[in-house]
Amino acid sequence: MATKVHVGMETEMNGNGVPEMVSTHWTKLILEFSGKMKRFPGWLWRTIWKVGREDPRRMIHALKVGLSLTLVSLLYLVEPLFKGIGQNAIWAVMTVVVVLEFTAGATLCKGLNRGLGTVLAGSLAFFIEFIATKSGKVFRAVFIGAAVFLIGTAATYMRFFPYIKKNYDYGVVIFLLTFNLITVSSYRVENVLRIAHDRFYTIAIGCAICLLMSLLVFPMWSGEDLHNSTVGKLEGLAKSIEACVNQYFNDSEIKENRDNSSEDPIYKGYKAVLDSKSTDETLALYASWEPRHSRHCYRFPWQQYVKVGAVLRQFGYTVVALHGCLQSEIQTPRSVRALFKDPCIRLAGEVTKALMELANSIRNRRHCSPEILSDHLHEALQDLNTAIKSQPRLFLGPKNNQASNMLALAAAHAARHKQEKDHGVSLSSVKTDSSALMEWKTKRVSEQAKENERKVLRPQLSKIAITSLEFSEALPFAAFASLLVEIVARLDNVIEEVEELGRIACYKEFDPDNDEIIVTCEKPSLDVTKNQLPSYHASD
Repeated sequence: MATKVHVGMETEMNGNGVPEMVSTHWTKLILEFSGKMKRFPGWLWRTIWKVGREDPRRMIHALKVGLSLTLVSLLYLVEPLFKGIGQNAIWAVMTVVVVLEFTAGATLCKGLNRGLGTVLAGSLAFFIEFIATKSGKVFRAVFIGAAVFLIGTAATYMRFFPYIKKNYDYGVVIFLLTFNLITVSSYRVENVLRIAHDRFYTIAIGCAICLLMSLLVFPMWSGEDLHNSTVGKLEGLAKSIEACVNQYFNDSEIKENRDNSSEDPIYKGYKAVLDSKSTDETLALYASWEPRHSRHCYRFPWQQYVKVGAVLRQFGYTVVALHGCLQSEIQTPRSVRALFKDPCIRLAGEVTKALMELANSIRNRRHCSPEILSDHLHEALQDLNTAIKSQPRLFLGPKNNQASNMLALAAAHAARHKQEKDHGVSLSSVKTDSSALMEWKTKRVSEQAKENERKVLRPQLSKIAITSLEFSEALPFAAFASLLVEIVARLDNVIEEVEELGRIACYKEFDPDNDEIIVTCEKPSLDVTKNQLPSYHASD
């Protein structure tokens, strides 16, 4: 039996009266879903293993949160504690969920903000309640409404102050929430003082558990994350520059990496630098809240790390442009690049050594070596300059040919202008001739066809015109060489900021005899940007 599905299309019916095409489609979907369900446990296990392997501290943080929630749940589970606090114990649970962060600095910042906001809001609310109770019921309602309006407006406007927005924004939100809860509820609830006391006690218990877990149980410091991320950014830039120059003088590697930019190790090296602004500022803010856990008794200059990160981003933009030379559509021939290979590779090697020395100096908290900019760097620059000057024809081209090319272009442009002018006169002088009119229409159609063909071939013709220039084969390398020299120039700014960091932080002096030898392995550095979990105020 057959049934019409569409015009000109037939499909057979199975024994249940369902079209066979629909049955096959559902069977395919069921098989795909069952295959995904079979692969789901393996995918889940690989994801859990990957996240823990990237940073084992994530598992420690998860266990700390679970233990904190278990401890605070005893306020509900233990009968004597529940009788003393009652239903307000839920505020302790919410405090642990909201306040306990990955690093100790973040937990201290949110915990102290929450405690300070609660205390100030409760004190102000009791003061307003004391004044309002002295008046009548109507005036009391007006006074509470006016106080809520004024305090809410003022506190919200203060959130836009840069210093408060940066350091105490969370505390102002908690202040607004607590103040309104106590002030408004005091109009209907008689025993609001006890409610406020219970809320304060439970929040204090939750904050205390969070602080103990963050500071005493496997503490993780924002300052150390900022310190290590700065070292990692310097090393990443060094590896990117070295790999970029090596690939530029290898045609096969350029072609392979042109379509795989996201997996390119060069891209991974400088990506962390370009995306580090918000992370550096956040880590520096949280580090300023942390206690002085190091052997130094002074305030550590975390904001100087932010300045180093800003200079590294400026340095990284040049590395991005250098990497763009590998992705260029027009490449300098390999024979021309070979003329400048040795000085470019030596120059990149010296820049890489300087960046690695800066990374080691920050890692070991010591000053840089006095020979960080060695004579080999200047020699490589001089050799590159000499090699470019020895091939002036590649970059400038012969003057006679340039003049002849300019004359030829001017003559062609004048001839084309004269021809267009002549065509315009002839058409205007034979308006009434029907044969001329037909000829004009035919010519117009042919011109439109040529225009469409010209639009299709324009990209190819433009590339042919560019490559036909005598000096164009060296232009891509000129851009590459100028960026390489720009990297050397910007290296001075990086060295100055790192030296300033060492001076402010009182790094130890460089000792060539006692300098530690750093052995690097294939284990990737920790990506601290993925450890900053988003915060939500709605649950407060």
